[in-house]
Amino acid sequence: MKTKKKETLVKLAIAAVLVIALVVYFSLAKGPSTFADKYKGFDLTAKSDVGRNDTYAAYQKSHKDATSATQTVLVDVTKPIASQDSEVKSDYQGSPAIMTGEKSQIEYEVTIPQTGLYNVYLEYFPEQSRGINVERAFYIYNSEKGEYELPFAGCDAFTFSRIWTDSTTEKSYDNRGNQIRPTQIEKSRWESAYLKDYRGYEVQPYAFYFKEGKTKIKFVGVNEPMAIRKLTLTPVISTPTYAEYQKQTASLPKAEQGFVSVIEGESALYRSSPSLYATYDRTSPSTQPYDVTKTVYNMIGGTSWRIAGDWIEWEIEVPKDGLYELTIKGRQNYNRGFVSNRCLRIDGQIPFKEVAAIAFPFSADWETRKLCDQDGNPYQFALTAGKHSLRLEVTLGELGDMLQTLDESVARLNRVYRNIIVLTGTEPDKYRDYHIDATFPDIKETFALESKILYSIMDRMIAYSGEKGAQVASAETLANQMDRYSKKPAVITKTLPSFKDNVSALGNTVLQLSEAQLDIDSIAVSAPETAVPTKKTNFFTKAAHEIRSFVASFTVDYESLGNVYEGKDTLNVWILTGRDQSTILKTMVDDTFFHKTGIKVNIKLVGADALMPAVIAGTGPDVVISVNQGDPVNYAIRGAAYNLAEFPDYKEVIQNYYESAILPYRFNGGIYALPETQNYNVMFYRTDILEELGVNPPETWDDLIGILPRIQHSNMNVGIPSVERKINGVSNPDLTSFFAMMYQNDGTLYNEENSRVLLDQEIAVKAFENYTKFFTHHKTPKDYDFANRFRTGEMPLAMADYNTYNTLAVFAPEIKGLWKFGLVPGTRKADGTVDHSTGCWGNATMMLQNCKDPKKAWEFMKWWLSTETQVRYGRELEAVMGAAARYATANKEAFLQLAWSTEERDILFKQWSYVKCNPEVPGGYYTARHITNAVRRVMNLNEDARETLLDYTRTINDELRKKRIEFGLEKEER
Repeated sequence: MKTKKKETLVKLAIAAVLVIALVVYFSLAKGPSTFADKYKGFDLTAKSDVGRNDTYAAYQKSHKDATSATQTVLVDVTKPIASQDSEVKSDYQGSPAIMTGEKSQIEYEVTIPQTGLYNVYLEYFPEQSRGINVERAFYIYNSEKGEYELPFAGCDAFTFSRIWTDSTTEKSYDNRGNQIRPTQIEKSRWESAYLKDYRGYEVQPYAFYFKEGKTKIKFVGVNEPMAIRKLTLTPVISTPTYAEYQKQTASLPKAEQGFVSVIEGESALYRSSPSLYATYDRTSPSTQPYDVTKTVYNMIGGTSWRIAGDWIEWEIEVPKDGLYELTIKGRQNYNRGFVSNRCLRIDGQIPFKEVAAIAFPFSADWETRKLCDQDGNPYQFALTAGKHSLRLEVTLGELGDMLQTLDESVARLNRVYRNIIVLTGTEPDKYRDYHIDATFPDIKETFALESKILYSIMDRMIAYSGEKGAQVASAETLANQMDRYSKKPAVITKTLPSFKDNVSALGNTVLQLSEAQLDIDSIAVSAPETAVPTKKTNFFTKAAHEIRSFVASFTVDYESLGNVYEGKDTLNVWILTGRDQSTILKTMVDDTFFHKTGIKVNIKLVGADALMPAVIAGTGPDVVISVNQGDPVNYAIRGAAYNLAEFPDYKEVIQNYYESAILPYRFNGGIYALPETQNYNVMFYRTDILEELGVNPPETWDDLIGILPRIQHSNMNVGIPSVERKINGVSNPDLTSFFAMMYQNDGTLYNEENSRVLLDQEIAVKAFENYTKFFTHHKTPKDYDFANRFRTGEMPLAMADYNTYNTLAVFAPEIKGLWKFGLVPGTRKADGTVDHSTGCWGNATMMLQNCKDPKKAWEFMKWWLSTETQVRYGRELEAVMGAAARYATANKEAFLQLAWSTEERDILFKQWSYVKCNPEVPGGYYTARHITNAVRRVMNLNEDARETLLDYTRTINDELRKKRIEFGLEKEER
């Protein structure tokens, strides 16, 4: 009996396997699924009427009947009709030019020979300054309105890249045989550029409409100085096809057979960003040069080479005039179902259309591919004898148009969501019928339209990439949901939170798809019909590589950074941040500090929880970097931190900081750390939404309370940082707004001796009551995801860390130009001025008491926290990790040289001047803990604010007194 059961089970299992196999076979044979039936007869050019009307697409539509001009208009840059912060130079870098500052305005009168569309072309020289890209706004005079205006969104910040190169061509190595990356330096030169979409959605330069006759144009400085030597309005550019290019080059002979020149990817001469430096790959034995244990730079590109417009340039050389072929060994193993595109320019020009977007599909391994047409026929490039520049630039190609459509869809759907929550709120009652289709008669049509747009784009993306990748999933989920909404509007309110999440997910998908990573190992120039040598791998070479890598993992110390020294004269420095930060620091130490002072430094990356046990065990470092703001004084009261005030030049060193940055590290007359970073809040606000609501950004807390009902009436809200804040899912209470209200009324947290808190003073009590009323009376949210709510418009105004700016700039590109930040709300004084004081937090560098050589450690600390070093560290950190990692240096002079725009920098510096910080005291952990407890009791249990705060004040002061007695700072009363 048992045997028959087993036989039956085996047969069923075999049958199931066969069924699965057949399903898989037929699904693969069928190919990628399509959604054509979902949008049959649909015209993708149709748009919903709830979107923005200031986009380039809307601008094109308003001038759809215009044709390209046929004549070029040359503007004499040396003869502006009006200028500001600019100077005409008769000879600037070999040419007559106009030098424009970052706050410049230059206006020109131009005579347009014929009505039509023009590209705007200029040649510029980026003056060396803070090392960030140059930005300019472009205005056209509207004679009907009698004023200048931006033609469309995106004209407020055109980007002009700088040119970077290695500081040396000589290879250098540390004392363990690892190659040291050379520092990136700026190599300014004349560059050419068209005004084009910085996002890369529009592959071609922008086409501007001009009427025949005289008009005026204006460039306004946004970021950084630059010189301009040529400015023209040209006919809309037209790149020839390869067939046309062949006709133009038909008279040239083919290069002499046998010629091959291989250029290693890491040998690139120039790049548009300092982050596009050479790097290494140990995952494949096919890269050249190859080493499984040592760091050897053998490629370029990677995750840093992903933003549209970023380029890398090599120099190639051929012996004779003729036709040559190009072969690229690359790898795109970052996004499955995704295509990375590169635009090829030779000597600054795109030879023909077919190489304006060279597609690199996903591949897990390196691929060597000759540039050729769809039939496999190699392209032949006309080159004259000598040297040529070969540039590969990130472009989105056909994907750009799809992403722009998706981006516009996200913006429209966020607008629809905001309209819906005005009626339903963010959490609709699932038992209530809101009759949403009666309130919004067009909502069914709107959702049907948007779902068809998404279905159509999904089909285009699948056809483009050749497979239905994970990127399509979020669009499909949202399209299905909107299709259901268009048929059953009553479902909308029941699933509104998931709709918001799906829209956010689609926005994230657009962001991911706009990043086109690629690795380059080598580029070869060869004569036609000539084989290009390549290192091939097979099963045995790969197996050998894996075995060597496995063995090396036991014998090679991959955790050590740079040169590793031994001996008592070596400084041991621990850093508590991340590998990228520690690698940058070690490189700077080895190439600058060591050569300057001769002091040997070992850098070790450790976790923050490893420091205290090491200090107690006597195995701690001499200096520790990036300690939490509260740690130095806690170490000092236990005799474990070195008093930096003992050094005769400490007063000179701390001149680079605001007193608010130094205060947390002062204790008992000493200074026990120097500040590295200082963070504080600013007020972020959506300009478009506040304009819709008819309100202005608040200057005071009273102003904020005044506009709050209008915001909340639309079922939106304001973000006031609270004790329920979480970061990466971990509780991280934020009391800065409470402290701000207290500081703005001249209150302080502790008395002059720092022996007791003053929370029982009337100023503190009033501040506490006003702060908690935002959550109890005004019903602002206690816990929220600021970035997502700000992106959707659900939270059009909030206080947040100023570094959130970088996150938003990267995370939510679809709302660029629709938001700003300003000073936190303040309190109006009797003299009419407004106090915008706010709290702060940060990290510091601390010397430990058991340091072997305090003088050497002090020299290191002074170097590390100097303006020059902090600027370089901040720039390299941003170059490696992107704009979201912009460094919040506490050094005032260094801050001015980081990558903020002029307007942003001025606001941040003004807010910084208002920043105040609390001193750290023995037992101070009780202060923040019990203020948090007090806030929670008032918010969650509705207890009386005054009595609650007074109760906890007594508890805090009891603990402070105990700690002062414990550490001998106060005598116990008998």
